[in-house]
Amino acid sequence: MPHNTDSETKHLIKDDIYQQPLDKVSDFIFDQSVVRVFPDMIKRSVPGYATIIQMIGILTEQFAQTESTCYDLGCSLGAASLAMREHIHVPGCNIIAIDNSEPMVQGCRENLSKIPSPVEVDVLCANIEEVNIQTASIVVLNFTLQFIAPHQRQQIIETIYKGMLPGGLLILSEKISFEDPQQEKLNVHMHHTFKRSNGYSELEVSQKRSALDNVLTPEPLSLHQQRIISAGFSSCDVWFQCFNFASMLALK
Repeated sequence: MPHNTDSETKHLIKDDIYQQPLDKVSDFIFDQSVVRVFPDMIKRSVPGYATIIQMIGILTEQFAQTESTCYDLGCSLGAASLAMREHIHVPGCNIIAIDNSEPMVQGCRENLSKIPSPVEVDVLCANIEEVNIQTASIVVLNFTLQFIAPHQRQQIIETIYKGMLPGGLLILSEKISFEDPQQEKLNVHMHHTFKRSNGYSELEVSQKRSALDNVLTPEPLSLHQQRIISAGFSSCDVWFQCFNFASMLALK
């Protein structure tokens, strides 16, 4: 969640999915077993995740427009939606949160219900490739596009652009790859070191990587930026990066 206290952090359910040797490592899916441990998993696996969530809230305060919609595409358990909701202070601005995992959608609804707010949030179970973006002032893709087939990514970015209001903001966070083989090797190594420093074993790191091989396809920053600019955005740059995880801001 976006604002864990120390006591809340201690009570996260530990990610133990890949703790034991598996005869066959299946492709990673966002099922109930992942939902159960997801806050701990992402905290220990994605460097800078809490900072990105916090900054999504701050950016929302700056870019949320009156009578507009903020989209959280691939919302998982609602961390970005909660951050946006807390910082929307303009009239008529609502949030639409979308994920194609029913367990994630249910968990997101539960998390949102725990904190009352006058800002309306609709949580939908759907594929983001099929979403019709309308009157959007902010669109968040927080480690979501990487799970979409590469040939579909350009169309998604173009759909977002067409549905955004002038002055709209796209926040795109992704695991990235590097065109320089030495940099690729270094950053993958440092990410694995980060995970081991957070208590994951060599077995867990290895099995998780195998599970993600066929479902998560990272791309270089240059390709993301090229895609965003070709869709029509006036500018795009990186505001956060730690090893092979980065977040970009694109302006319409």
